[in-house]
Amino acid sequence: MSSATVLCQSTNCPHGNPPSRLECPTCNKLGIRGSFFCGQDCFKGNWKTHKIIHDLARSPATAANPSQDGTFNPFVNYDYTGTLRPVYPLSPKREVPAHIPRPDYAIHEDGVPITEMNRSGQPPRLLNTEDIEKMRTACRLGREVLDIAAAMVRPGVTTDEIDAVVHQATIERNAYPSPLNYRNFPKSVCTSINETICHGIPDRRRLQEGDIINLDISLYYDGFHSDLNATYPVGEIDEDSKKLIRTTRQCLDEAIKICKPGALFRDIGKVIEPIARANGCAVVRTYTGHGINDLFHTAPNIPHYAKNKAVGTMKPGMCFTIEPMINLGSNWDVHHWPDSWTATTVDGKRSAQFEETLLITETGVEVLTAEKSTDL
Repeated sequence: MSSATVLCQSTNCPHGNPPSRLECPTCNKLGIRGSFFCGQDCFKGNWKTHKIIHDLARSPATAANPSQDGTFNPFVNYDYTGTLRPVYPLSPKREVPAHIPRPDYAIHEDGVPITEMNRSGQPPRLLNTEDIEKMRTACRLGREVLDIAAAMVRPGVTTDEIDAVVHQATIERNAYPSPLNYRNFPKSVCTSINETICHGIPDRRRLQEGDIINLDISLYYDGFHSDLNATYPVGEIDEDSKKLIRTTRQCLDEAIKICKPGALFRDIGKVIEPIARANGCAVVRTYTGHGINDLFHTAPNIPHYAKNKAVGTMKPGMCFTIEPMINLGSNWDVHHWPDSWTATTVDGKRSAQFEETLLITETGVEVLTAEKSTDL
């Protein structure tokens, strides 16, 4: 609509409501079209009644007053750091067939991983040949599921639809989706969009052109877990987002290259942080990589930032993840949504992550979750 053909919207315009070009800037930001006035006097004189339009446009759908499609924002009073919002209600908890073996937390109402807690403080487990083959199988299946999920990434798809596909692909492989009920996480995959650093809960929000999304896949098969993730563009993305994804992948790849028997866990962050800083990014410190085997999360602890105090050296038979979370800009801190899971950047800038599960061998490292096993 051309502004020259819109008459002054004032109800008592002294000039007879002529064609006007002065647009209300707030209406423009909110996507309200046609709010033009012939001058500042008319604009200011109608402010008390005109601003009601802004309040109506901003009124979020709530559980008590959902939108026409039944969706709502469950945390309307939360001070979000970016533009992303949850879209509830969540779908019901997905069922896992009874014949599929599952970790202990899957059957506890509170989702507490009791075995993990009981073994806390113990040194990293060294896997034997049989254990390693089981880990390879679990990781191969995890890669298959991630590739299936990634094929769904496009504008218009909801993250709940991705969760449904991940869940189905996992149980079709006679595996259990490791995130489901882990400390009461409600879904089978983490879907982290734009400013979400990690642990995003799949819901009814539709992916939009220009988004970026991280898909974090973990599954439990034959007594062992696999864990991997990747960040994907949704359609065409801006240059900053492309740089962020490239930088994050480079951080992981370069860190993997130093892994071998005798390497120090603390040196992983020494590799990652300079790469992030050189590209105008920050390394998240709140979350780390971790040991993984028959336990979902265990020793060793793998910080991704420099000058960390991680203890220990790599030994053949150790399995662990490296999974750097990299934020655009200089701020590495996190904000948590009231759902107790979703972690976002504090400034609303975007974040990306990549993760692989690694096995230390006698001569180097094997990337168990790679599309093809890689020895370095």
